Amino acid sequence: MFTTLPSSKKYSLLILLGIIITTNTYAQKANFEAAERFKGERMEKLIGDTEVDPNWIEDTDTFWYSFKNEEGRNWYFVDVSRPSQRLLFDRDELASQLAEIFSKPFNAKELELNDFDYNTDKERFTFNVDSIEFTYNLNGKELIKGDSLQEEKEDDWKTFSPDSTWIAFARDHNLYVMRADDPDSTEIQLTEDGERWFSYQDEDGDTTSNKRLEANVNWFEDSEKFWVKRQDKRKVDELWVINSLGDRPELETYKYPMPGEDHVFIDEIKVFDPEAQSSVTLDTDKWEDQSLGGAYFNEGGIFETDKSDYLYILRRNRGWNKIDVLKADTETGNTEVLFSEESNPYFNTRFAQLAIINEGEEYIWWSERTGWGQLYRYNSDGQLKNTITSGNYVVGDIAKIDTARQTIYFSAYGREEGQNPYFENLYSVKFDGSRFRHLSPEDANHEITASEKGNYFLDNFSKVDEPTTSVIRDASGEITLQLQQVNMQAAEEIGWEAPEEFQIKAADGVTDLYGVMWKPFDFDSTRSYPIISYVYPGPQVEPFPTTFELDRYTGRNQALAQLGFVVVAFGNRGGSPLRSKYYHNYGYGNLRDYPLADNKYGIEQLAARHSFIDQERVGIFGHSGGGFMSTAALLTYPDFYDVAVSSAGNHDNNIYNIWWSEVHNGVQEKRETVTEMNEDSVEVEKEVITHEAGVDSNTDLAGNLKGHLLLVHGNVDNNVHPANTIRLADELIKAGKRFDMMILPGRRHGFGPYQPYFERMKWYYFAEHLLDDYRDNVEFNLPEEEE
Repeated sequence: MFTTLPSSKKYSLLILLGIIITTNTYAQKANFEAAERFKGERMEKLIGDTEVDPNWIEDTDTFWYSFKNEEGRNWYFVDVSRPSQRLLFDRDELASQLAEIFSKPFNAKELELNDFDYNTDKERFTFNVDSIEFTYNLNGKELIKGDSLQEEKEDDWKTFSPDSTWIAFARDHNLYVMRADDPDSTEIQLTEDGERWFSYQDEDGDTTSNKRLEANVNWFEDSEKFWVKRQDKRKVDELWVINSLGDRPELETYKYPMPGEDHVFIDEIKVFDPEAQSSVTLDTDKWEDQSLGGAYFNEGGIFETDKSDYLYILRRNRGWNKIDVLKADTETGNTEVLFSEESNPYFNTRFAQLAIINEGEEYIWWSERTGWGQLYRYNSDGQLKNTITSGNYVVGDIAKIDTARQTIYFSAYGREEGQNPYFENLYSVKFDGSRFRHLSPEDANHEITASEKGNYFLDNFSKVDEPTTSVIRDASGEITLQLQQVNMQAAEEIGWEAPEEFQIKAADGVTDLYGVMWKPFDFDSTRSYPIISYVYPGPQVEPFPTTFELDRYTGRNQALAQLGFVVVAFGNRGGSPLRSKYYHNYGYGNLRDYPLADNKYGIEQLAARHSFIDQERVGIFGHSGGGFMSTAALLTYPDFYDVAVSSAGNHDNNIYNIWWSEVHNGVQEKRETVTEMNEDSVEVEKEVITHEAGVDSNTDLAGNLKGHLLLVHGNVDNNVHPANTIRLADELIKAGKRFDMMILPGRRHGFGPYQPYFERMKWYYFAEHLLDDYRDNVEFNLPEEEE
């Protein structure tokens, strides 16, 4: 019997059915088990290594490497000039000898030989197991047990000269040397002006000990001299973090220059002659607050030759748009400017390199003067001889220079028509620009390392969806030896699938952007999935892989996708130095906002292209600069992004370091003449230089929050100070906004062993707010090492 419902009740039933259907559409259960199964760490354990990492043997065409695959871990010896590859030793034999010594069995397929090092001259290698040192003689297959390792190795403080004649070290912030061949050698003190924050130690923080410490020294190849770059930090303001996990909470103090501050690190370079017990300070002063050498944290930018007569230095002004290439006489300290360059808004330090040919007969220099990074040739006097490379592509690192054949081997990006412009390729060219050759023809990313002696190259080439092939190439690019091929069969058998590359447009409608998409392995194209964007704004790197990998980008995004999301990562204008100077410098002066429109427009294009992407459920996350960007996106487009997880974000770049904020956003120098009294009570005029470097902050946008925001920071992060997140939290509270926040105790910028905990926190957060899955009792069954 059927009963007819009144029209009002029919209407109510339809509403109820609509609610049920809607609830079922959005209340999906997150697949935590699949996310756990396909984490990057577990995939790496299943598959093993994804590339060959060579240990080239000095002045030879040989190297050794270890590689793990489905057969376990093996060690190999390669002679590229023959070419040939062989097992370095019999691992079953070694496992048996270790079993005898320790009276316990060893798995020959998974030997943990720590600090492995191969000495070809003596045909033996060394390693340690369970803190016991061992030496294995290949002749006779003899395993020799050594001493127990100390908590700190006894020779950690030693920096040997290349000929092993001298040892340099520091004590009480000063510099010492001693003869290496005599253990009872007298210590020779070379300096007396070292102090905390202007030290010769490798680490210049305070020390209450007068023990020998590692010194910040760099030996010339002829072993006659060494040089030290010392930074005067004494006037720079201090910053602090508190480690609460010791017996007592402990204050950590460090120097940290912030944008626009008057006092920054002041660089000084000194050259020492240990035999003469003398030194000279190089005459490098020119600009106020200049820097000598490299960019981020002052790496690189100082170049040696085999002879210790001269040192070559890149000198930059504080705005990083003016650069001098200096040639310094290490005997007198005098310097000359070989050539100078101005590059606005700033000089790209990613590939800044100077190659010194035949002790200064010629120079090879990298420049973006045409808007594209290219190589140029200068004579001994610093006069331009010729352009070596040209075109609308970017030259990367120089892999090798054959001076006898006047040939340069180098990487470059974006030259090959129709290829992903982020793919690294290997090329060669003569000094005069002739005989330009492409040496890596496969359509893939090629990671190149050069041999110590001849013109041979190890090439790990792959794509995100094509596992790595590791080969040896000769000078003509011909593959002469195949080393390894990554086998993904075991992963495919449990359902693994490779991510997908895609291409979209930037918000200007014309600039091509590139990215990678991860989908659930039980993907159903008829379903609707929330989309989550993993972001990093650059400008030194973009957030998507171009090579085959199982961890890093892919491992974490792949696991997140298994919950029931489409996860994407793609570039934005201003993000990468691998493309044109215009593309790279796009965000200058707009450090907060420049990547946001491209990310939003990119998601909109993908949603229009794929019916399985639900543009009404959008998440975004990132770490460090990505933490900054993900929050900025949520607050700038509050009606578009629904959820953000922002970790270790530099939300207020006004309290971040000058190498990021001033270089990439800009700094203005102001000069003012003031009158003051001198020591003789006479009025004198003095020029005062100050700087301004304001950067737009996420704190200014706090009132815009509509969606869900999770802020995470380590409480002893001495890179991006926790104050960045705390200031944002303060503004959100003032604006009456609901948000979530987690401080990870005792964690630095990368979160260290707490990373797995954070990853699962991120899973929960997106599952709750994009899938309406609020389960809080999911057991993850952590691997033993993560518990």
